[in-house]
Amino acid sequence: MDFGIALPTAADSWRVVREAEELGFSHAWFYDTQMLSADCFVAMGAAAVNTKRIRLGTGVLVPSNRIAPVTANALATLNQLAPGRIDFGVGTGFTARRAMGFGAIKVKDMETYISQVYGLLRRETVEFEMEGQPKKIRFLNPELPLFNTTDPIALHLSAFGPRTRSLTAKLKAGWIDFVGKVEAGVKEVQAMRAAWSEAGHALGDLQATAFALGCVLREGEPADSARAMAQAGPRAAVALHRAADEVLMGLAPTMTMVSHGTRELQDYVALARTFEPKDAPWLENHRGHLMFVKPEERPFVTAELIANTTFTATEAEICARIEALRAAGYTQFTIQLVPGQEAALADWARIRKAFA
Repeated sequence: MDFGIALPTAADSWRVVREAEELGFSHAWFYDTQMLSADCFVAMGAAAVNTKRIRLGTGVLVPSNRIAPVTANALATLNQLAPGRIDFGVGTGFTARRAMGFGAIKVKDMETYISQVYGLLRRETVEFEMEGQPKKIRFLNPELPLFNTTDPIALHLSAFGPRTRSLTAKLKAGWIDFVGKVEAGVKEVQAMRAAWSEAGHALGDLQATAFALGCVLREGEPADSARAMAQAGPRAAVALHRAADEVLMGLAPTMTMVSHGTRELQDYVALARTFEPKDAPWLENHRGHLMFVKPEERPFVTAELIANTTFTATEAEICARIEALRAAGYTQFTIQLVPGQEAALADWARIRKAFA
């Protein structure tokens, strides 16, 4: 089983990525969440020239936020710096769009976007529309050694629903899933494997990646200790952010994390109704998303919520959970590191070694 790290992108993310490479991690995924973190392509470029083996991927890019020719150009540029080590992770959008008050894009639009990006990377002429005008575009001088359209760039889709799972199988792409509870993760990979088989692919060809946040607890340490709150609390807080989005913005849920009937979620939604400005509650709701727990939301991020949404447990228990994911069909486990908590990489490196 492969082990990766995921990062809310910083300009100097290459430092922790280089350390992860030295510790045997196989993948580094960079969040593409403008307005929350740094630019992923800038950070990936720095990581590309400071590493030798680890794969570097967008985790994940949202089509509406970068036009296809710009994305194709950026991927090809990275591929020149780290030939054959670049992964293109893409999704319909959660954090990056909700932080600006928008819901997810349509699956068919994502499919068109992917087709355009890979058509350009194959040096084809593709149809591209901008400002309501369809135009033919292509790389105009790919023979110059400015970027690399020769070495393969692997495609991975963040896919939580049946339509995106079907598209993943159709494109024979890698699959990315955010996992909190093992039971839910197992059901999701079973659904993905079914879609994969229905598309006529061998199950052994499916690359399934489980993203998670968590904290490797010491014996007797509670799930809401200061350490656990810093490392895993931001993931638990996502449940609060989702609930507020659905009530205040009328957005449909993208996946089920915890029951909306819980007292914590109800109380947080009541708090979110007071967020300013009234016509843009997402500005406060998503501040610190997946990076830190805001003081005002701390009362709602309980030990129970952390336990139900993250991989926060003792080392032995976490190893058992990851083994259950591997047995179900996941091929990679990726842990997100929280800004300021990069030292946790050493804890997760021990767990990686247990699966070596």
